Amino acid sequence: MAGKSTIKEIHIWVPELVAMKGGIQVFSGHLLEALATIVGSESIRVFSKSDAQPPTDAKFSLKFRGSGRWPERLRTPQFAARVILEGLRHHPDLVIATPLNFTVAARWLKKMTGIPYWCIAHGIEAWNLRRNDRIAGIRAADRILAVSSYTRARLLREQLFPPDQVCILPNSFYADVFRPGPKPQSLMRRHAIGARKKVILTVARLAEPGRYKGYDQILRAFPRIRQAVPDVHYVLVGKGPDRPRIEGLITELGVGDSVTLAGYVPDAELVDYYNLCDVFAMPSKGEGFGIVYLEAMACGKPVLAGNAGGSADPLQHGQLGVLVDPDDVDAIAESVIGILKATYPLPVLYRPEELRTRAIAAFGFERFRSTLAEHLNDFACRHGKARCSQQPESALT
Repeated sequence: MAGKSTIKEIHIWVPELVAMKGGIQVFSGHLLEALATIVGSESIRVFSKSDAQPPTDAKFSLKFRGSGRWPERLRTPQFAARVILEGLRHHPDLVIATPLNFTVAARWLKKMTGIPYWCIAHGIEAWNLRRNDRIAGIRAADRILAVSSYTRARLLREQLFPPDQVCILPNSFYADVFRPGPKPQSLMRRHAIGARKKVILTVARLAEPGRYKGYDQILRAFPRIRQAVPDVHYVLVGKGPDRPRIEGLITELGVGDSVTLAGYVPDAELVDYYNLCDVFAMPSKGEGFGIVYLEAMACGKPVLAGNAGGSADPLQHGQLGVLVDPDDVDAIAESVIGILKATYPLPVLYRPEELRTRAIAAFGFERFRSTLAEHLNDFACRHGKARCSQQPESALT
């Protein structure tokens, strides 16, 4: 930081860290670890709405309070009361609310105490806002951290926030976990995938709200892909209530002998699935960012994503991967065929180490930590928590 920080306590409000591992949960884990290295773990108090216990794999000790033991119908009001009461009791220097719906409680705490707060805008939950209490809560935030330039642009356009209120803190990943490796023979045997097969992979929750991820479009493009690349197999990783409908679509398209629904995959095994594939394809049209794209690129895999939404950010707007119209099945098919045949005109797709290096440089954990430190430095200077010789830049992109 530019000066000696006197930030003594930060409260972090998260939906869950253990109960599920979606994008918000992964981001929250990175946020906590980065904060612990910047201000010290002793300065952080974590409040989780849905966890009963702290994560067992945390890399540092947590001052943790969870509301997960409460019945679901009572959990929201109990959690809101807890974070407000704990805010009154400890009077932290800053509150960070990771989902936007927590800003309703943060606004009330700020009105009572003046405690500043930040909120995190991930994606679809930040678009087309209608609830007045939530809009008011976000508007009263001292800083809104958007995970992508697309989400930032939509907030500025739809809600007319001041441009300096909405900054960017992109998602990240752990480069030591996701790295290139040979195709795992165990997975090839498990899913009866021959050694000559080219593998397309998608990782997504299988639920009706998740259909925007584009797995339907990959399936609809698959017959054409298989005509051009006969030795091809599609693996869809993820679980959820949409699976029976997907099974019906697979039967309708007549591609059941070349499609595997792998179901739930533990985090520790996910890297093996990335290394199994020859292309990671998720032509989403409502993505806030898409951490899975980073994980695939860190394993040196070519990535195809939709050009409508925040997917452009991890792919560096087409410099690190292929962006297609997520509603154009023919374009999806042609792009996947080009990647599998190594004819798509983007050389980095076929240079695994360069792809990995560039993904780490742009989105690795150290970059995430550095950007967060800039935001905290700016906060410390603005709120008299540090002696600053000059006002630092606010990391706007």
